[in-house]
Amino acid sequence: MRIVVLGTRGFPDVQGGVEKHCEELYPRLTSLGAEVIVITRKSYIKKKRESFNGVRFIHLYSPKLKSLEAISHTFLALFKLKKLKPDIVHVHSIGPAFLIPLIKLSGYKVVMTHHGPDYMRKKWGAVAKLVLRTGEKNAMKYSDKVIVIAKWVQDYIEKKYKRQSYFIPNGVSPVNTDTGYLNNGSLILKKFNIEPKKYVFTAARFVPEKGLDDLISAYRFLENPEFKLVIAGDADHKTYYSKTLKELANKTNGVILTGTVHKEDIYKLYSNAALFVLPSYYEGFPISLLEALSFGVPVLVSDIPAHNEILLPDFRYFHAGDVQELSKKIEECVQEGIDANEEKMYIDLIKTNYDWDIIAKKTLSVYKECVGD
Repeated sequence: MRIVVLGTRGFPDVQGGVEKHCEELYPRLTSLGAEVIVITRKSYIKKKRESFNGVRFIHLYSPKLKSLEAISHTFLALFKLKKLKPDIVHVHSIGPAFLIPLIKLSGYKVVMTHHGPDYMRKKWGAVAKLVLRTGEKNAMKYSDKVIVIAKWVQDYIEKKYKRQSYFIPNGVSPVNTDTGYLNNGSLILKKFNIEPKKYVFTAARFVPEKGLDDLISAYRFLENPEFKLVIAGDADHKTYYSKTLKELANKTNGVILTGTVHKEDIYKLYSNAALFVLPSYYEGFPISLLEALSFGVPVLVSDIPAHNEILLPDFRYFHAGDVQELSKKIEECVQEGIDANEEKMYIDLIKTNYDWDIIAKKTLSVYKECVGD
């Protein structure tokens, strides 16, 4: 079975939830016998490798423009399909899904993964939101099968479009903490002059819906905190928001911006953190939160639908946008830490519900049903 994948920038080491999703999912599908070809956006791929863990790449030009990038890249990718002769075209996200009617007109089976209604994101203007809504509508009408990564998304599209879907969530890869690998994080910690359990951590793209400006403002409310605030990530495109966010961080004592870091280093930053905070106004279903929980790190998250799907204790939530409450709860959660029972609960939850090996098998079963195997 040959699968051609559209809608991701590419991987490995490309920031973004869809990119992490694809990086974990498709090598596993190749090990299950599928042939996977991912059409990447060339501008994001630093090392132009031809394959990764059994997944074949085709690196294709796309303009690095926030509002045009996904759809223009998907349109150019359509011209590759005739030569590749896929059994299934797997489209990720509602932006690229705008072109699913053309894919269907070309005679291909389409599986679409809905990563969330992106028109809810603050960064998009009116025209972009209209295109995204149309993409969602096209996906629901023309896709052969629809996968959703969160139950709230499943409920949303069922109510809005009367469309049935397969709930297959994001996952997280287990890391063997018994090897001492994670404890050997001294290099990355020294690089940024931070100490284990002496910093609050988050990892996110620099876009408004992530609420990173709220997080920095909440940190500024604290009086002489004994911990630093470390933010990993960057903007895909330079914007007024990303510029002002960096300026706010640079003039706030104790805030450290690491930029985008490799997987090995970000795992060390997770595992040595005193607290992981995700202050988002919108998420589809955040892999970063799953990663934090997998390391047994105490967390604090905004009370949005995506975060509420993971049943955390009440004190682990704050009202999205309430900077003073966030500030107070950061201090409380750092002092509280996490007990052994809560830590075990999270690790068991990850193993039971968010295992990438299980996710890959469920995805393969959708493929087989799609082609009638």
